Amino acid sequence: MSKERAAKEFVNKRDLMRERLSHQAAKLMAESGITDYSQAKRKAAKQMGASDTHHLPSNDEINIALHNFRNLFQHHTHPNVLRQLREEALTTMQMLTEFHPYLTGSVLNGTAGEYSDINLMLFSDDTKAVVLFLLKHNIVFETSDWKVKLGRKEMAIPSYTLIGKSGIQIRLVPLPENARFSGIRKSATHADIKAVSALLAA
Repeated sequence: MSKERAAKEFVNKRDLMRERLSHQAAKLMAESGITDYSQAKRKAAKQMGASDTHHLPSNDEINIALHNFRNLFQHHTHPNVLRQLREEALTTMQMLTEFHPYLTGSVLNGTAGEYSDINLMLFSDDTKAVVLFLLKHNIVFETSDWKVKLGRKEMAIPSYTLIGKSGIQIRLVPLPENARFSGIRKSATHADIKAVSALLAA
């Protein structure tokens, strides 16, 4: 066998493994309640005997596989689950309107399921404003860190997780006001109140 042919077969096998790992990771996320992409990738690789692979699928590849899985196997239940999540997101966004909220993540892109949480980006130059708002309205929340890239720097900032009326976890990530216009907010991945309302009306 020539070196070129051997190299081509290696690439084909690698790509086939990535595809299989994408579908297995998507299946785990859809059925087992895993919401962390890295965890789903590692578990899928272990289940398929490829724990040492360095060619794990990207999050985008898994999202495509997850869309396909839900369309094939959860088409009766998934639309209602997704609508409930988006309605909960909109209600929370309307409550937090002064912080210019944007929905992001799986609830926006349509891959979210019954185990998913809601991610909202908020914007304010007052670092304590969101906390004071939650305390003022007697809203119980937990604090944790959220990694975000601002400019060229990746940094961990405080985020706040609360429980919605339907029991869904909602994570609030407050960012500086100028981050709204710095490119971190993209129309394809972030939706404001008007955009989420349009999604629900469609």
